[in-house]
Amino acid sequence: MPDAGSLVLVATPIGNLGDLPPRAIEVLGAVELVCCEDTRRTGRLLQHAGVHARRLAVANEHTETARLAEVIDVLAAGGDVALVTDAGTPGISDPGERLVHGVIDAGFAVSAVPGPAAFVTALVISGLPTSRFVMEGFLPRSGSARRERLAEVAAEQRTVVLYEAPHRIERTIADLAAVCGDDRPVAVARELTKLYETVVRGTLGSITLGEPRGEYVVVLGGAPAAAAASPTDVAAAVDRALDRGLSTKEAATDVSAALGVGRREAYDIAVARRRSRRSAGISTPAAGKNGA
Repeated sequence: MPDAGSLVLVATPIGNLGDLPPRAIEVLGAVELVCCEDTRRTGRLLQHAGVHARRLAVANEHTETARLAEVIDVLAAGGDVALVTDAGTPGISDPGERLVHGVIDAGFAVSAVPGPAAFVTALVISGLPTSRFVMEGFLPRSGSARRERLAEVAAEQRTVVLYEAPHRIERTIADLAAVCGDDRPVAVARELTKLYETVVRGTLGSITLGEPRGEYVVVLGGAPAAAAASPTDVAAAVDRALDRGLSTKEAATDVSAALGVGRREAYDIAVARRRSRRSAGISTPAAGKNGA
């Protein structure tokens, strides 16, 4: 039986095709199988690099898990497999994570050819602190999941990096301003490494993005350290949130972000305040479906 093959994650350019490194070209030309999000896009990249891949297979968000069996067969037969995404490093807000887990669980080796990642590029040119940061990827699109994530982002004291699509960027900036305040520093980058690369720096309330186009990376300054809120402050904030019709859970999330207190502490106080208000006969607007 031949020696087992390995899975190699190959980072690809986020815009400028000249950023594809020599070792990536070497690996892509040598492996038995190249898994990619889009065969046409990867085909153009390979053509630009002068690489003739032996075989291409789609491994996107819909087919990544189903592709695992084929990848394992190639590795077991001694062949190597490369994984690329449309742009950047596989597994970073792109397919790859599930395939990597599956290959490791099956006992095969995984390595990487490092290269571009849009969030790193945007972070280092943003002008915002880089010593401590958190990568959030794409925000949930709607509902309580979006509200909760926005609240977490607002309370985060480290620099936060987000991805966003052009048709949602203006809404996301507005939502961030609503929970973080207009004066929170931000840098918004688009078309990174391309001819029309643009970085807009300022505050959430002051930046102007122009016509939305291209993929965006939002680098958000961390929340300032807040003075510790007293239980009385938290209870008053909870009452205001309940008066707005928020559920117990939503009120706790909102107050946790606004005052910088722990979500468990805010939730316990929210539960107690709702019970107290009911006992006192204080009317509260109907809550959402996610809480009492």
